Amino acid sequence: MAKLKLSDNEQIDELISKLDEDVKENVETIRKIILAADPEIAEQIKWNSPSFYFTGEMKSFDPKEYKRDIVVCNIHRGKILLVFPTGAKVKSPLKGKDYPDGRKIITIEDLTVSTTNQLQQLIKDWLGMVER
Repeated sequence: MAKLKLSDNEQIDELISKLDEDVKENVETIRKIILAADPEIAEQIKWNSPSFYFTGEMKSFDPKEYKRDIVVCNIHRGKILLVFPTGAKVKSPLKGKDYPDGRKIITIEDLTVSTTNQLQQLIKDWLGMVER
């Protein structure tokens, strides 16, 4: 009997369930913050990590530009790295680094109310720059 393929949401649930307890709760909180920012945000597994992308209408673009991808939540050595493939164009008070190729990488060490509000604002600012 063929094994049923899990939905994108179920795949992320499974991935998160395998994380260390000290990281699991923060990743789940980040997931909720990102998905709550806009109803046109969906999730999938990309690069073996939870990834979030824009599902709404956009102007045509080269897929290699990653304009639909919002953020990948990468867990590296117990730290949560939020990789925004095209995020360097968005300013944020969250500590991070902008790269010449357009990426922004933010390390999340703790999720204070301030951090969660800033993260949600960063997502909304990114969505405000989408060319529709």
